[in-house]
Order: sequence, then structure tokens, then C-alpha cells
Amino acid sequence: MKNKEPLIAVVVIFFSLVTYYLVEPYAHHVLHKEVISKNFAYADLPAITKTGDATRGQELLMGAGACVGCHSIEVAGIPATMTPHDAAAAYGVNPPDLSNMGVMYDEKFLADVIKNPSHAMMNEHMFDAEKGLMHPMPPFYGAGGDIDQEVADMVAYMQSISVTKEDVTPKMAYENACGRCHALEYEKWTQIGTHKNFKDKKDDLAYQIDFIKYKESITGFMGKLPPDLSMYIRSRGEHFISTFIEDPQAHLPGTSMPRVGVTADTAEKVIEYLKDAGDTKRVEREEIGQYVMIYIVIFAIFAFLWKRQVWKELH
Repeated sequence: MKNKEPLIAVVVIFFSLVTYYLVEPYAHHVLHKEVISKNFAYADLPAITKTGDATRGQELLMGAGACVGCHSIEVAGIPATMTPHDAAAAYGVNPPDLSNMGVMYDEKFLADVIKNPSHAMMNEHMFDAEKGLMHPMPPFYGAGGDIDQEVADMVAYMQSISVTKEDVTPKMAYENACGRCHALEYEKWTQIGTHKNFKDKKDDLAYQIDFIKYKESITGFMGKLPPDLSMYIRSRGEHFISTFIEDPQAHLPGTSMPRVGVTADTAEKVIEYLKDAGDTKRVEREEIGQYVMIYIVIFAIFAFLWKRQVWKELH
């Protein structure tokens, strides 16, 4: 009897692959816009051409720049001037702490966001000064000298007080870059911080009231409440989230989500944190998967040898 099993196997594999391609990669490509990462280079933003002076930058940031009027700098002992929900009521969203901005964000983005926030964040469509729609972060118009030098000084100061990029944890990256807009329920993170287990019910109620106020403010500012990201890494995938962080407008033209301006390293750490949040057993599952694959290979070898022994007289 002529052995037709290899031919049958080839036919089954071929049609299975064709079916898979039509249902998954091809359908996904047709239904979803393909966005290619630019490696967080921010080529549309001008490079810093001046050598920054951190000491002068500190003076500008504390003085003419008036940055500490809205932003905290915890590493320098400067606390926030308002609670998160009060800040959101005033600005639409709670301004970030500046302690580690210098390492987590691209320096070109930092320079441009100081001079022209809506341009750096790519949300100029939301703010039109002629119509009275001003960005909540006012531009820095300079302190009377060379504005490019002054901005370079301010960026140099932020870089000087930051931890090293190796010291930035995935949790730190997420909370600073994403956590003021997006909750992460699986990690008990809300836009105003970690939801603690309060002993007193009234403390929990007070927290919930502040949280509701914050969500109302950010909903009014963004047009809708930004989604909880607990399962986004599993529903959308790593590439989608990474390119969306890099350039939201490439995915959703006209979206109210600003360009975040983080470095590629920071984006990777955000992705890592989302992976851990969306699949708490991820590392254990991957380790078990290796042993399962080894078992399958060994089982396949024995199954093949057993099949040859049973059918050897028929081939």
C-alpha cells in the first residue's frame, strides 16, 4: 500500500495555514491601520543646540518659568501646591512631578513642551488661542535672554536631579507617563494614586469622593474618561500600545490623548508594567510552557517510534 500520509499532512497543513492567514493576519491588516514605530526619535521636534547650565536652569524653573506653581519636585523637597483632584479641577489633569522627567522623557520633547506645550503634545486641534481655548500649561516666553539657552538650562536642571534610567522602575514609568489619566484596577491604581485599604469607612468614602471629582474633571478636559489599562496589553497588543504612546494621532487622528514624549526605554518599562498587571502569572506561565514543550517533543518522538512499530508491516 502506497503511503499517502505525508501528502495528506501537507494538504491539511497548507489549508490550515491559509485559513489562519485569512482569519488573523490578513483580516487584522485590513481592519486595523498599520502604524510603524519611529523609535521614539521625535524627528519633528528641533534638537537642543545649546549646552545647558543646570544651576541657571534651577533658577529659571523656580523663578521666571514659574514651574513650581503647578508642578511638584519631590526630590528637591517641593511638594504639590494642590491635591490631585483640585489640580485636575484647575487644569483638567494633575500636572506631573518633575523629579525624574529628565530621564524618562526625551530632551527635545521637554524643550518643546516648555516653549509650546500644545505643539509638543500634538493636541493643537484642541487649543486655539484665537477662540479662547488656551492650553492649561502656559508657554514659556523667556526671561529676557536667549530663550533657547534658557530652555536648555531648564532641561539640564531636570536631567541633573533625575535618577539614572536603570533606576526607573516599570511602576515609576507607568505612574508618571500614564497614571494621571489612566487607572489600572488590577494594580489598585487610580488616577489619584494607589487605592489603599482604609481601616475607617469614612476615609474610604472621602477617597472615593476625591476620585469621582478627579474623573469628572478629566472627562470634561479629555472629552471622555480615559480607559482603564488593566487588560489593554492583552486586548490590543504590545505594538499597538507602544506606537499609540509614541504618536496617538497616527492611530486616531483628532484624539484628545496627547503625545506623551517618553523615551524608548521608558515606553518599554510602561509595556513591562502593563504585561505584569494584565497577566500576574506571566513569568510562571512562560517557565511552565518551556517544560510543556519539552514534554511534547519527547512524547512526539515516542509516538512516532510506536507508530512505526505498529504499522511497519503495512508500509
